[in-house]
Amino acid sequence: MAIEIQYSGGVYEIKGFLNSQNSDSLTNHIETLMKHSKGVVITLNKVLAIDDYAVKRITEFYNKAISSDQLFYIIGSENAKVNNQFIALNSSTILL
Repeated sequence: MAIEIQYSGGVYEIKGFLNSQNSDSLTNHIETLMKHSKGVVITLNKVLAIDDYAVKRITEFYNKAISSDQLFYIIGSENAKVNNQFIALNSSTILL
């Protein structure tokens, strides 16, 4: 299943299954956003499933943004599937 990215009120909402097969779409989108803005806010609340690869990619973007003095917020701690995957990879502290 492809992911869907919708923009509303300053937040990019990601929907669907986020995994190694479609993370490149998200990667391209986030890289473009980071080049042209001072900050990015994404929400993973409507992600139905997420794998290790996708969590690692999102964590890389977070770390890159922090080292570049950019804002990068990841909303998703209330989505149990997302939160559990971030916890498993010791990255849950970056979720809002």
